[in-house]
This record gives sequence, structure tokens and C-alpha cells, in this order.
Amino acid sequence: MHETSPNDRRGLRRRQAMALLPITLAMPWSAIAQTDLSDLERVRASGTLKVAVYKDNAPFSSGPVADMKGLDVSLAEALARQMNLKLSLLPFDAGENMNDDLRNMVWRGHYLGYGPADVMLQVPADRYLANANPQVTILAPYMRQSNVLLHDTRRLADAAAPEDLKGLPLAAEKGSGAASVLMGYGGGLLRNQVAIFDSGVEAASAVLDGRAVAAFVTRAQAEAALARQPDAAARARISKITFNNGIVDNGWPVALAVKSSNKNLGAALEGAMKSVRESGEMLAIFKQHGLTLTAP
Repeated sequence: MHETSPNDRRGLRRRQAMALLPITLAMPWSAIAQTDLSDLERVRASGTLKVAVYKDNAPFSSGPVADMKGLDVSLAEALARQMNLKLSLLPFDAGENMNDDLRNMVWRGHYLGYGPADVMLQVPADRYLANANPQVTILAPYMRQSNVLLHDTRRLADAAAPEDLKGLPLAAEKGSGAASVLMGYGGGLLRNQVAIFDSGVEAASAVLDGRAVAAFVTRAQAEAALARQPDAAARARISKITFNNGIVDNGWPVALAVKSSNKNLGAALEGAMKSVRESGEMLAIFKQHGLTLTAP
């Protein structure tokens, strides 16, 4: 058997290196340089902040993909502007649960090749959710969501308890937690009275149109419906109602989410959010969409 000499081995390594040289030269310099950048530097080098928002999620993000509107869209624009970046929205359909959404849009990307984004909006700042998703960091809460009862005061002046709703046409959003609570209360006491709508804003609008007496929806959805029909505000009221054996619903904070390894990007987004809030722009955004700015 022929033994390869040291000179032969050095020559072989040179030939292998030369064979790879055209491939390396063909790679864009930006692609090579990107490997040495931090997570924030990569985003800044791209010039664009990619923000994941839900489709069909009025009043936060809804409408045609090319022209989405809503509070989260306006907030995404403000964050990108604070970071001197262009905005690229990544609208997506909600998955089976929040874990799916975080996997698809924050830390891994969808198996169809969509995502991940640099940051996702409308993420519950929940300890159990965070513990179940260590690949994600949830940060910079910007509002508090809560379930409320929007009711027509002409037919229901007050509603302190679920029993006050008996015999009245009710409305709720398809697949929402509020709908589950409403329909499941008392072993289905109110189930046959509940009409289900595609969105919470539509359910709230049914009260203003006279198709329902009350809707159990989020405060943001109720306020958005009222903003669309301000003339109805005189005969409608937003009230808190207690379900679940007397436990008061204090709501849940809503925040951003980034990949847990993107610490510099997360810090930059927290700084941008702080600037948006302290400048008064956050309050202006909420007012623009007819919503109340709630402390997270």
C-alpha cells in the first residue's frame, strides 16, 4: 500500500481549500459578516424590524394583509421608528394554542417556512406560559386585557351576577375564553341564550345594533365597538361581572416576546417601549383606536 507523504497531504489540503474558494467568493459579504454580529446588530444591519401580529384580531391587527390596521400595528410602527428601522409585519393565523404561536413566530419558525419574526406582539405576560416556553423571553408589557360585560341599559340596567343574564339574548366571540366562561357557567345555565360571532368586536356590536342585550368580551373589543358607533354609547354600559365562584377577573398583562437568546434585541425593544410610553405616544395610539390605556 502506498503511504502518503507529508508533502502529499499538504498538497491535498491546499487543493481542497482551493476547491472551496469559489463557493466562499460567491457568498455575499453581508452573509459572511452576519455571522460575527450580535442579535441586535443583525437586525440593525438588515434595516428592518420584523414584527409578528395576529390576523383577524380587531382592534389590534385586522384587515387585508397588505393594509392591516389596529393598535398593535400602530405600536409596531412606533417601536420600529424608535429603533430607526423600517417595519415589516408578519401577520399570522392563530395556532391551536399560544405555545404553537410562540414556536412558529418567535423561536423556530413555521414548518412552511414562515417566520420567525424578531418580536411578537399580544403575548400574555404569564409566568406559567413563560416557564413552558424557555426558548422565549416575554418582556415590556404594554396593556392589560380583561373580560367585561357590554350591555344595553334599556333592557339590563345592572348586571352584578351571571343570574342577572337569565332569559336574555347574549353574545360572545367564537373560541374565546370569555365564551367558554359564559356558556359553561352553572353547568350550562346560559348556554342556549348565547349567539356566537366570528370576533369579539362583532359580538359587542350586536348589543349596539339591538341583536343582543349583553356581550361578554374583552374591554378592548367593547370599546372598539363603541368607537365605531358613538351614538350608541348613551344606551350601553361596560360593567364587570364575576363568574367562577366569586373569583374577580383582574385581567392579564399583554407584552412582547423575543427569542430568549436575543438579549440585546430584547433590551433595545424595552428601551423603545419605554420611550413610546414616556413621550405620550402610547396614550395617543390608544386614543386613536378608541381604547383606554390600562396599566399592565
